[in-house]
Amino acid sequence: MKTITSFIILFLILFGLWLIFDPIQRQPLNPDAEPRVVTARGDLAGDEKNTIEVFKNNSSSVVFVTSSTLQRGLFSLNAVEIPQGTGSGFVWDQEGRIVTNYHVISDASSVQITMADNSTWKAVLVGASPDKDLAVLQISAPKNLLQPITVGESANLLVGQKVFAIGNPFGLDRTITSGIISALGRQIKSVSGRLIHGMIQTDAAINPGNSGGPLLDSAGRLIGVNTAIFSPSGAYAGIGFAVPVAEVNRVVPELIHYGKIIRPGIGATLADENLMASVGIKGVLILTVEKNGPADKAALRSTTQYRGEINLGDIITKVAGVQVSSYDDIRNELERFRVGEEIVLTITRDGSSLEVPIRLGAVE
Repeated sequence: MKTITSFIILFLILFGLWLIFDPIQRQPLNPDAEPRVVTARGDLAGDEKNTIEVFKNNSSSVVFVTSSTLQRGLFSLNAVEIPQGTGSGFVWDQEGRIVTNYHVISDASSVQITMADNSTWKAVLVGASPDKDLAVLQISAPKNLLQPITVGESANLLVGQKVFAIGNPFGLDRTITSGIISALGRQIKSVSGRLIHGMIQTDAAINPGNSGGPLLDSAGRLIGVNTAIFSPSGAYAGIGFAVPVAEVNRVVPELIHYGKIIRPGIGATLADENLMASVGIKGVLILTVEKNGPADKAALRSTTQYRGEINLGDIITKVAGVQVSSYDDIRNELERFRVGEEIVLTITRDGSSLEVPIRLGAVE
């Protein structure tokens, strides 16, 4: 008991000394204290005004895409809708068409679109191109909610110019990030495994949920569709990619009209790279020619076999003046043209180089 009493007395003495010699100057409460005077910041900087204007003019065009898939319940055989993923998209026209990435809705059984006013609309698939990672959806929203995005151009883009990405990263509603074009002419693999060429690389922050949203220039025009990020962790790492608007503006109208891409072709079966490498061919060998197809009408020769002897057909070395060495090269070059257009193929026949005009046909 004495020990406890001594300890309490010692504690009170030390506490009293601390109060006497405390270096902090305590001030009594002042009920009349007022907040500090606010200093005016002045006008916003020019680039700030531009960013604000870009967001203000385009945020209503950006939508939130939510996809669901059907699964059987854990304790029953009933099918239930399970949220699959989220992404972004934008209003293409006043008919209610929405553009997004194909991978955002690829395995979905149902898709919902949330507009700028937070209204939600059921979407149906109009058409999709897995090779380009683009899809067109349709909603029945009234025209006053549909603000089509302003379409720009991508042919004259420059590395270093400022860009903006608007989307719904991690489900956060309509977020804008800014950056620059880091590089042009990149290529990435689409969900179908085919390379998408001519991609825009940007350091504007693109995170999960931004996929399918617009990449805009400083004039607020669409220059690309944000598609993918390069990141070991799955989050923003300073490298994002967008499908250039020239490709979008070519693909989307076809998806609206046909539900798929109607590719231009030459009506011929071509050899793969392994076969051409095994026989030392430089170019792309024609194996067969479709009867009455474009290649047949242009009198292109197929590869034939007679009594065990193989006679090589024509070898395509250039498409419209561009050197080609594989089927993918030819396919990519042909996609720059439309069905019905006439182009010139440079071929090798019997050791001689020839230029052959050919009118492109439709390939499913």
